[in-house]
Amino acid sequence: MKIRETATIISQECLCDGIYSMYLATNAAEYAAPGQFISVYPPGGARLLPRPISICETDGANRLRIVYRAAGGGTKEFSKLKSGDKLDILGPLGNGYFDALSQHIELETRALLIGGGIGIPPMVELAKQLECEVSIVAGYKSDAEMFLTKELERFGSLYISTDDGSAGTRGTVIDAIKENGIDTDVIFACGPRPMLKGVKDYAATAGIPAYVSMEERMACGVGACLACVCKSEGIDEHSQVDNKRVCADGPVFAASEVVL
Repeated sequence: MKIRETATIISQECLCDGIYSMYLATNAAEYAAPGQFISVYPPGGARLLPRPISICETDGANRLRIVYRAAGGGTKEFSKLKSGDKLDILGPLGNGYFDALSQHIELETRALLIGGGIGIPPMVELAKQLECEVSIVAGYKSDAEMFLTKELERFGSLYISTDDGSAGTRGTVIDAIKENGIDTDVIFACGPRPMLKGVKDYAATAGIPAYVSMEERMACGVGACLACVCKSEGIDEHSQVDNKRVCADGPVFAASEVVL
């Protein structure tokens, strides 16, 4: 169930350079699932299109947390807001990890969660809700840009990779998996496309089912405009061509379904 409403900002803080954590009071929290997102409308109406932001955490008190990077004009406006300010939102939107999983396999006893950069936040709620042995690999550029590590450590065994080797394994998330000998029955991932391609290739070689959350530019957020399609391995039932609507068919897909 998606809700369009004016949410109230409970709190906001900067976690590290350019990364912000915002708690919202919203009824959308009641219906949110791991891997879904909300569309957040910039205040003032000068920018028409909302910004899709993944859901980091929810709780039973109608609190929803988003963690985002202030990169463009809209998100930089969000970063200036304070407790008590209002934001128009629509959500929760999209199909999450459990939606994708239910179409293919039952969850096994070990799950590996992989997040890269701003793809790390959705791993928090997913790790919280999984009722199995959880390992988490989080990839950062450097130790100066690490965030959400304390939250992730609460729900699983956390491993770090950094591009420059300043923390954890030097290299990619796949390097960290191999270096630490992490075994799993299923993989859930979110991050930049090169990382997701590496995850897909690794999972295929190892014979492990993998589910990836795609990041694409969005407009409507509900599947009407076809602005956020990604190429799929098969014919999409909606469009009858080889693509998927990331906002409506995803953002989470079986890695075997999409071209990376």
